[in-house]
Amino acid sequence: MISIPALGLFAGFAVVASFTPGPAVMLAVNNAMHFGWRRALWSSLGNISGLLTLSMLSALGINAVLQGSATAFTLLKTAGALYLIWLGVQQWRKAGAMRRAAGEHRVGELRSLDRTAPGSEVPEAGLAAPALAQARPRVLYRRGLTVALTNPKAIAFIAALFPQFLRTGQAALPQYAVLTATFMAMSLLALSSYAALAVLARRRLRGWFEAGWPQRASAGVFCAFGIAMLRLHRN
Repeated sequence: MISIPALGLFAGFAVVASFTPGPAVMLAVNNAMHFGWRRALWSSLGNISGLLTLSMLSALGINAVLQGSATAFTLLKTAGALYLIWLGVQQWRKAGAMRRAAGEHRVGELRSLDRTAPGSEVPEAGLAAPALAQARPRVLYRRGLTVALTNPKAIAFIAALFPQFLRTGQAALPQYAVLTATFMAMSLLALSSYAALAVLARRRLRGWFEAGWPQRASAGVFCAFGIAMLRLHRN
């Protein structure tokens, strides 16, 4: 099995990678601002499920297929980029809707938020019908999973990092399981922490939030990630 010092070193790499802002972090922050910490947790669970899938695919040699096939790499890269850009467009449209709805729901929503603990959900009564549809656990989970699975850079990262900590001459599957579980735990910790900070920020910046500026900012970041992914090349 993997030695304790090697596992500690790997956990350090996983922490740095997980806390580095990226599409998954941005999605967790965005969901927390709109729906609360508990609902944002569903997208985070979707993301770490994606990491589990990517680890399994890496163990099966899918990374070699992506590196060897320009078509496969381009298709995955384009799908991920378009999905992130689509999320950005949705956030920009939501900014206008939030501003129009702020006047109608301001009093009730602010009272609800005042009664809500920093780690709890935004009450459903404060959400419009379209927002409720987007806040369903399966929708949030699917988005987190899609963001993870359509990122070829994540597959390359796992494929490049994991083998460095595998002991030769020992069964690879148990070692992959330990590394994957560690990476998933660090990722969930990072995404949950960012989501909690986003909830606290929302409580302190209500007027700015209702004006739609956080939504426009997240829209720009999602689109920037999508454009950056389109420019990604195979190593």
